[in-house]
Amino acid sequence: MQRRVVVTGIGLMCGVGNTTPEVWKNLLAGKSGMAPITGFDTTGFSVTFAAEVKNFDPLDFVDKKESRKMARFIHFALAATHEAMEMSDLKITDANADRVGVHIGSGIGGFDIIEREHSAMLAGGPRKISPFFIPAAIINLAAGQVSIRYGAKGPNEATATACTTSAHSIGDAYHIIKRGDADAMIAGGSEAAITPMGVGGFAAMRALSTRNDDPEHACRPFDKDRDGFVCGEGAGILILEDLEFAQARGAKILAEIIGYGMSADAYHITSMAPEGEGCHRAMAHAIKSAGIQPTDIQYVNAHATSTPVGDVLESAAMEKLFGEHATSGKLLISSTKSMTGHLLGGAGGLEAGITIMAILDEKAPPTTNLENLDPDCHLNYVPNKAQDLHIDIALSNSFGFGGTNGSLIFRRWS
Repeated sequence: MQRRVVVTGIGLMCGVGNTTPEVWKNLLAGKSGMAPITGFDTTGFSVTFAAEVKNFDPLDFVDKKESRKMARFIHFALAATHEAMEMSDLKITDANADRVGVHIGSGIGGFDIIEREHSAMLAGGPRKISPFFIPAAIINLAAGQVSIRYGAKGPNEATATACTTSAHSIGDAYHIIKRGDADAMIAGGSEAAITPMGVGGFAAMRALSTRNDDPEHACRPFDKDRDGFVCGEGAGILILEDLEFAQARGAKILAEIIGYGMSADAYHITSMAPEGEGCHRAMAHAIKSAGIQPTDIQYVNAHATSTPVGDVLESAAMEKLFGEHATSGKLLISSTKSMTGHLLGGAGGLEAGITIMAILDEKAPPTTNLENLDPDCHLNYVPNKAQDLHIDIALSNSFGFGGTNGSLIFRRWS
């Protein structure tokens, strides 16, 4: 018999808040995290705004000497993990350390460090490259630093699957526990790609919104006037545990993870497959693995990034999968990226946490800036204002470049 897996801790940070309660409060209020970029000089850039994490001091979580050896995405991962561990009250001891693992990924990793050290090399030659450059920047060092910080000696992995990264991290950690290879996993993702090369690169692809004069209303999922996504940063970390392990230590259970689905579009490096066929299969696989019916789901946190093509295809996939349950408006769907921006590899972790908060608080957060519904989008996207809803089962979608898809399903704990 496969083990059941529950969530006992959540750590969230993004452009609308640095803790889970702050993020959730501001999402329900429809607050935007978008503003002009402060982290670098945007002169000459076609896009000058993003959803930066605000008022964050890494020295609250790591000492000054160690902080200099870490990229910003690692700082975020440590901060979100701290909150999640505090919430879960999970204590890692000599007795259980090899049964507690870490699975934290990033889509891009230490862009800030890569850019800084490249500039140092150009200015002063290769001897100016820091000896800490590589371990400060590579993607698996978020998981590595968390493991070192807490003494977690179980499975240690890092996923890098573009914008599906942390959904895959959580899903893979779920399977690690289910098959008995660990009793608890610290899982999720972190991203800090609001850098000159990060913003400049996505702008060069024409993937970003260019509403520089109105950042707060730039991200408009499912709206006919959407013109691209907004870069966000932050982290989302969950503490997953075997049910019996959690109950034995008296943990407060927040939700149960019951389904996980993956798929590949096998179609294009950036565009989704026609009719959203790949994301349809990921959701269908998750529903099958959960042993439920599509009509059992009350809420979906959509991947919808505010791109002209992607939102329509995800909506079409949901319409096909959920049928009348969706077209009748009974299924509530929202894209919280309208406020947080797109955290890339951190998005799935952030949105998994948001999905659990929706279950706990019985509220579907809004899709803001939805003023003129795209005529090709026919469902209930919770426009502009949160809606009260008793949610027993909810689904969170993440899709990434290269056609990599992931869907997670969470159930109310009772």
